[in-house]
Amino acid sequence: MQRYAMKVEYMGAPFSGWQRQTDQPSVQGAIETALAQLEPGSHTIAAAGRTDSGVHARAQVAHCDLSKKWDPFKLAGAVNYHLRPLPVAIVDCAQVDSTWHARFSAVERRYLYRMICRRALLTMEAGQIWQVPHKLDIAAMQAGANYLVGRHDFTTYRSVHCQSDSPVKTLDRLEVRQVQTPVGTEIHFDVRARSFLHNQVRSFVGTLERVGAGAWTPENVGDALNARKRAACGPVSPPQGLYLVGVGYPKDPFGQIMGTLSGHITEHAVLAEKHGRT
Repeated sequence: MQRYAMKVEYMGAPFSGWQRQTDQPSVQGAIETALAQLEPGSHTIAAAGRTDSGVHARAQVAHCDLSKKWDPFKLAGAVNYHLRPLPVAIVDCAQVDSTWHARFSAVERRYLYRMICRRALLTMEAGQIWQVPHKLDIAAMQAGANYLVGRHDFTTYRSVHCQSDSPVKTLDRLEVRQVQTPVGTEIHFDVRARSFLHNQVRSFVGTLERVGAGAWTPENVGDALNARKRAACGPVSPPQGLYLVGVGYPKDPFGQIMGTLSGHITEHAVLAEKHGRT
């Protein structure tokens, strides 16, 4: 068998999440169905992270095993042909060693959460960003976020349905940035860790939105963390603003240096980075 790593981009709205389900559309199921068109039979692929229903990916990483030896470029094209017209695409592909694993070989996951402060109805990006109608205090949100960085028991900030053995995780980065765009002020949350708990990022963002709106103080974020009770968490933000934007490996299977989060986000955010953070 030959093993191939795939970098996958998808819009999460039409899917019940990454993980295959018997009666609901999933990203995993769509790719496995496409692979069955190339090699008849059942296929099981593994991914770096199981995104929830409605969550998007710019750079999910998965691997598959095939009996035939494929040129990676042609394999990506063939899978993409059979994925149409679904909003899923293999944007890169590489052959890897049989011991390499998309999930267990990963040493970092990177997420971006996008929020926009705007009263008018979104038209072009509806379903791709969380819209709030009020202004937010970025400095207060960052002050609250700082309580979450480091190694903690994140019981407060994980779903009651989380299946992780331990609530203790190390959060390497949680940066809150403001980006001015022609259609409104976006707030970006750049989040990095080796691994995450179920609903952890969305729990962070929903809580920090309350800080930015003045309903919570930054210190309340730390108090909630120390409470180690799910009931102490603020509201959970909706899924449409969340993007898996990068997965780090000791050696990148695609032969590239994994870029910063800003390299995976929207064009106007990249331009903003070139001119300095606002």
